[in-house]
Amino acid sequence: MAHKFEIYKDKAGEFRVRFKYNSEVMFSTEGYASKASAKNAIESIKKNGPDAAVDDTTD
Repeated sequence: MAHKFEIYKDKAGEFRVRFKYNSEVMFSTEGYASKASAKNAIESIKKNGPDAAVDDTTD
């Protein structure tokens, strides 16, 4: 699979989600206290991400 979400624990013991495409990390989330919250973040990204606007603040 060329892309996937990974749930992992950071050094502080919090759960984080990272999205990888061809083994490259495209983004990672904030830390969550529970794995369930990390899974909810994935579902939210999947549900809301396709319609998200792009806010280019470089101009």
